[in-house]
Amino acid sequence: MSTTTSPGLNLSGRLGAGAVGDESASVPRKVRWGRPRLYTKYSKDQAIWNTPAKLWWTVGLIVLAVLAPFFLSRDLTVLLSLACVYAIGGIGLNLLTGYAGQVSLGHAFFVGVGAYTAAVFGGDATGRVWGLGWDMALWLPLAAIVPAIIGFLVAPLAARVRGLYLATLTLALLMLGDHLFREWRAVTGGSGVGRAPANLTLFGVDLSTSYRIGGYVLTQQVTVYFICLVLLIVLAVAARNIARSRIGRSFAAVRDRDIAAEVMGIGLQRTKTLAFVLSSAYAGICGALLAVVVGRISADRWNLLLSIDFLAIVLIGGMATISGSLIGACFVVLLPRVIDEFSHLIPFLSASGVTGGGLTVDEFKAIVFGLLIVLFIIVEPRGLFGLWMRVRNYFKAWPFSR
Repeated sequence: MSTTTSPGLNLSGRLGAGAVGDESASVPRKVRWGRPRLYTKYSKDQAIWNTPAKLWWTVGLIVLAVLAPFFLSRDLTVLLSLACVYAIGGIGLNLLTGYAGQVSLGHAFFVGVGAYTAAVFGGDATGRVWGLGWDMALWLPLAAIVPAIIGFLVAPLAARVRGLYLATLTLALLMLGDHLFREWRAVTGGSGVGRAPANLTLFGVDLSTSYRIGGYVLTQQVTVYFICLVLLIVLAVAARNIARSRIGRSFAAVRDRDIAAEVMGIGLQRTKTLAFVLSSAYAGICGALLAVVVGRISADRWNLLLSIDFLAIVLIGGMATISGSLIGACFVVLLPRVIDEFSHLIPFLSASGVTGGGLTVDEFKAIVFGLLIVLFIIVEPRGLFGLWMRVRNYFKAWPFSR
């Protein structure tokens, strides 16, 4: 009786050169290139850049962001700085609302706490307000630590409720903070007056002056933009790592089914508290940088409208995605400038608030935000990031997947 063997299996039972187990030999090169998302390890599937396209897109966008201020005007550079700052705050709210499922309308309160913490520890003292004049290496971490402590104290109360009741609780916190900011004049400077932000001094180097690098003058606006950009990249990568870690999976479990998560051994109190602490820390850094970019902070700024702006970043950009927070921040910050540029083409839009002159740019922006929030909640819950995913998947599979 003759013995027959397959091409990939020898008599000893081991896989040969053409065996199925030898991936590089059995799978044609064209097929391997056509299956870039065929993973054999969980670590590869959960990697930040799990495809070469994501890595190249990230590198390309970072290079474009670094080169942008050298080709843009001063006011557009300031807008990009605001977009970076709002993206940091949006990521913080997304960790709380998008990933952990805890609705918050009091995000502006923690942003204000971060701004005034930085102003007190890093600003100059006058006869009207406090100021210690510390270095940025000290006041920036404190701008995250102080709001995080307040978030830690508020979290036990917030963890007891959810949904509409949680939104009402955070709204009450925002109203309490608004009254505190207006009345504590030694810290905030009072309503309508305000105070100067923290000084831009990092390790003894004054960053508020202009520097010449080669043939280019690095102004204060460009320096502030690079500071905001670097912090955005660091905090975005940190948030992405948190989202794909055990903590992020706990957030998602509490968001989807909190009772089932508790049955599986996830502590609801601990998870919700951690979400509030992280969100408050991100909001504090956002507030500190926002005060530096704006130049002067007033107690009237930290109100419900600012919280709605951050909520619009999350809902319009995309919930439970870091990339969506970046897209939403750029949309929210740049939309008023686009509306202002094309206001002459809109008949009912007026640049001033004259009676009978139609809507102002701010009023029209609020209307557009409201309509977009409703539209994305109904049609595309993942926001602009979800639309991008639809377009990308369409072209990846066009005309048919091979």
